[in-house]
Amino acid sequence: MNHFLRKLSTPNRIVAISAAAGSVLLYANGNRNSDYTASVSLPAPLRESLWLQWQSELSVPLFSLGNSSVPSSDISKDVSGVSAAGEIPKTCSGCLGRDSFAKAAAKVGPAVVNVSAPQGEYGISPGKGMGSGTIINQDGTILTCAHAVVDFHGLRASSKGKVHVTLQDGRTFEGTVVNADLQSDVAIVKINSKTPLPTAKLGSSSKLQPGDCVIAVGCPLSLQNTVTSGIVSCVDRKSTDLGLGGLRREYLQTDCAINPGNSGGPLVNIDGEVIGVNIMKVLAADGLSFAVPIDSVTKILDHFKRNGRVVRPWIGLKMIDLNEMIITQLKERDPTFPNVKKGILVPMVTPGSPAERAGFRPGDVVIEFDGKVVESIKEIIEIMGDRVGVPIKVVVKRARDELTLTVTAEESNSDM
Repeated sequence: MNHFLRKLSTPNRIVAISAAAGSVLLYANGNRNSDYTASVSLPAPLRESLWLQWQSELSVPLFSLGNSSVPSSDISKDVSGVSAAGEIPKTCSGCLGRDSFAKAAAKVGPAVVNVSAPQGEYGISPGKGMGSGTIINQDGTILTCAHAVVDFHGLRASSKGKVHVTLQDGRTFEGTVVNADLQSDVAIVKINSKTPLPTAKLGSSSKLQPGDCVIAVGCPLSLQNTVTSGIVSCVDRKSTDLGLGGLRREYLQTDCAINPGNSGGPLVNIDGEVIGVNIMKVLAADGLSFAVPIDSVTKILDHFKRNGRVVRPWIGLKMIDLNEMIITQLKERDPTFPNVKKGILVPMVTPGSPAERAGFRPGDVVIEFDGKVVESIKEIIEIMGDRVGVPIKVVVKRARDELTLTVTAEESNSDM
């Protein structure tokens, strides 16, 4: 990269530099009574097209003039960010560069597998399909989605089935479905290999924000090693927003292209870490895809290790998070509504449930759960964990009264 230095002797003037492409570095002496010196670094092909225009006034603040000096190490760098000595600056975690997607795909790609169910009679595989998965441990543990590997003809059917697993390098294995949770749509498949297996690193979904860049990797329509990119559209899309019944769940919403066969494949951040498991899309729209957050998946895997299944406590309450606007509206409708600023409203109590037996009523506002102040349903779920058969004290506001109730959770029916 060639550099040139031009000394400008015209006083009280500023150099305007225009280039057809690329970026420039401009340094000017800030003394109005002295000469201005500009150092510009441009690619060689642009030198011929460089245009200098002289102006007596600066209408747009392109840069500020001052007495601070520019380090020589910065001036010696060309537009690519590489110094004259050939040093390449270190990239930071989470920073987006021209090859960020490619690097992320290269990190996770070898660990992404194709998962397919054995063909049944006449080549038909009832209740099972084709999907993707991610090797998350060198012992052959594969993370995938339940609907690709479990027979949905019966929700209580055994998950100890067999599947075909194909790696990116062409190796094939027979896999065993070790665990599957139909409510979260998460499953674990195990393969045995005599040679080392590539693995992907699990990241965290807790710090994701709308607008973060992500990629989806998988085998849509059996097309191995397919990568699509997009952004995070929503970090906590409720299952009720999608019209899904059963237990309350939250998903990551993205605009990555997802097609049949992508299910079970990883959603990946630009650091090449798995931050979700792709499971579904909206058929009637483009750019509406959903993944199970990896933080939720990690909790499910912990349940698998401890109990061999996911244990979900059930108390029989329908709940709604309250905020100031909702509270104001409810007070306008009912002057006897509890005087609270935050909490969780109970609009319905399931007949015959542990909550009904504990004395809960519609209209109660939960403000404390197991001795902890709570403001959201998510906090209650985290406090309960897998505590089944354990009495829990709950403080509720009812009209002008404050009551303490004791509820003992039962294990949720997986068919619910």
